Formats: sequence, C-alpha cells, structure tokens
Amino acid sequence: MKFFKAAIFAIIGLGFSAFVSCSTGAASADPQAQPAAAGALDGYRLGSGDEIKVTVFGEPDLSGPLTVDGQGAITMSLIGQIEVKDLTLQQVSQTIEAKLKEGWLREPRVTAEMTKGRPYYILGEVNRAGEYPYTSGLTVMNAIAAAGDFTYRANRKKIVVTGGDGVEREVKLTPTTPVKPGDRIRIRERFF
Repeated sequence: MKFFKAAIFAIIGLGFSAFVSCSTGAASADPQAQPAAAGALDGYRLGSGDEIKVTVFGEPDLSGPLTVDGQGAITMSLIGQIEVKDLTLQQVSQTIEAKLKEGWLREPRVTAEMTKGRPYYILGEVNRAGEYPYTSGLTVMNAIAAAGDFTYRANRKKIVVTGGDGVEREVKLTPTTPVKPGDRIRIRERFF
C-alpha cells in the first residue's frame, strides 16, 4: 500500500512539474514553435487608421485606445495632439513620455501596442480578392484562408508583397510569413 501511495504522489508530482514548466514559459524543444508574428511589427511605422493602445503606468485616466487620424496624429488628455505618422511603436512611447515629463509627470513609463492596423489587400489567384481587416499576429496563410483559399492556378511557393514603402518584394511562402498593416499581397499564377 505504501508503494502504491508513493507511486501516485510521484505521478502527481511529475504532472504538476510539467504543468509548471509549461505555464512559466519554459523553452520548448522546437525553437520554431514560437508565435509567427511576434516580431512582425518590429520596425512597422504607424499611419492613418491604425489603432493603438497607450498605457501610462499608474495613470489609468491617461491610458486607453487611440486611433491615428487622417493627419497622422493622436490626441491625449493633458498633452493634446501628437504627430505619430511614420513612427514606430517604441518611438511613440518615447514621444509620449517626453511630452508627459514637460510639467505633467515626474517619471512617466509609457507603452504603446498595436490593437488594430490598417486593412491589408490580397489580390490575384485567390477566390475572394479584396480588402480585409488586419489583426495582430496575421500570417499570409491566414490571409489566404480569409480570401477563400488559392485558385487552382495559384503559385503556392512564392508571392509578391508590397509594403508601406511601395516596394514590391517577392517572398517565399511559409506558414509563418507575416502580414503587416497596409500590405498588398499578390498571389501570382503558376507556370507549369
């Protein structure tokens, strides 16, 4: 009976330690298993229509969702209008911190994160080409699924992506190929 109880406790202990290592973010055996778009917005520059969430730590009245207006600006309590067009999220955080230091808060800590970006466009060899709403973590494969999948003529290996800079780039299609807000994705016809 003692052996049976010891075995039960050992099994429970192993299960608990496995649960703890999963919930604390222990490294997975597959480094590629990390979220595909974790770095997809690195270097992304804001534009009109993007929605961001600004958090000023310890100041809930100054925190909340904001939309970049047609002039490329956001408006916040206390500091008014801030030009954010063509800034990264990190630059937006730094700009807001600097404005808040100008007589409002001693040591403000600010974060800005993307909540909803400009729509993206998917064209070419998909069943429902058009404009679709951007969501964080979006991959090209998700975008193709939203557009009703490939047509039978589609090139499933390489696509053409036109980013916010207006430059067309040929990209190898993988399950983790990220989409940025405002991207134009073109699925070309394959040649036998």
